[in-house]
Amino acid sequence: MPIPPSLASTLLHQIDQDQALIPGLPNDVAALILSFLPYSHHCRLKPTCKPWYIFLSSKTLHSLRRHHRRRSLSHLLCVFPEDPHISSPFLFDPQHLAWRPLPPLPCNPHEYGLCNFTSVSLGPHIYVLGGSLFDTRSFPLDRPSPSSSAFRYNFLTSSWDRLAPMLSPRGSFACAAIPSADQIIVAGGGSRHTLFRAAGSRICSVERYDVERDEWEALDGLPRFRAGCVGFAVREGGEEGEFWVMGGYGDSRTVSGVFPVDEYYKDALVMELKGNGGGKWRELGDMWGAGETPRFGKIVMVEDEDGGSPPAIFMLDDNDILRYDMASNRWQKECSVPRRAPCKSSYGLVVLNEELHVMTIVNGIDSTETRRSRQQKRAGTLFMQIYHPRKKTWRCLVTKPPFRQPLDFSTTVMCPIQL
Repeated sequence: MPIPPSLASTLLHQIDQDQALIPGLPNDVAALILSFLPYSHHCRLKPTCKPWYIFLSSKTLHSLRRHHRRRSLSHLLCVFPEDPHISSPFLFDPQHLAWRPLPPLPCNPHEYGLCNFTSVSLGPHIYVLGGSLFDTRSFPLDRPSPSSSAFRYNFLTSSWDRLAPMLSPRGSFACAAIPSADQIIVAGGGSRHTLFRAAGSRICSVERYDVERDEWEALDGLPRFRAGCVGFAVREGGEEGEFWVMGGYGDSRTVSGVFPVDEYYKDALVMELKGNGGGKWRELGDMWGAGETPRFGKIVMVEDEDGGSPPAIFMLDDNDILRYDMASNRWQKECSVPRRAPCKSSYGLVVLNEELHVMTIVNGIDSTETRRSRQQKRAGTLFMQIYHPRKKTWRCLVTKPPFRQPLDFSTTVMCPIQL
């Protein structure tokens, strides 16, 4: 398939004709060949020669890969094991079991312990928004404060850009990207203590970020205070038509008059997205039937990239995977995870390439390596059980994560991205 003329002309301006990408081939043909190389291999290929470095660091490469979306895009996972100011996030390619470190966020000497932030991908960028952190300038020091900071990782320059801060500081909030409008919507949130998890603040404000203008705009707030919720955009006719907010907690109660406990919501909220303005919120009501015990696991959405079928919403509750039925507004059991998580360990759940990836850290998985470093032994083995919703089949992958200690999926932040 030929390269679009606009992309070809951009490439010719960046690389001189006497500097062939591949000797004996026109640069447009060579560029098409190089664009199909897995993204996780680009760092090792850039030092090959100057033309390759220029091309593999250019906007032309990303445009080509998105032009040939199905055949060239890599479905990657960005993993934030802990505070990204002090610990580098990693980009993981499950198809090639390759890990690549990313630089940490710009550091602020007064702030530490960032957690409960949200990471979302939009185009060829990763955004890190909000969170809860400790500030040496605040009192008391043992109480976290919500953050309004916003950062974007630029894969062309391999650096983080500081963006305009949110209007309201927040952590543990709902968030969704709106690719058709090049915008991001956030809703609810607050601050959350790592030990006394219910002893935090809650807000109901909703904001929308415009990427082109680098501005935040306030929208109609949620009907009630809500934090710890999940957000996603549902497409209609190829464009995002609704913004959904599910789960979360509002008020809290105390056990024995001492320990605060969250009161979780059983309903969902939906906002219709109307052009440049947001619509009113509507409530869907209780998602659990009479006699059912509400469950509040991790929620993800599997979207049909071709747009031929409506999105599927899944929840991981312990070892069960539940599917949400929009027509009846009920959760129904889809299947169970084949291999249960070890005692005192947690599951991670993400969607990559229209498949559910259920992840956990285990020990004793067979490996071709007979000798392992101490770091690998401490980090354990990342075991992924992958479920295909349409085929209703399971498969598994095993890899060695590059972290110093095992991942705690109750606090680890993960963000899928296509590059």
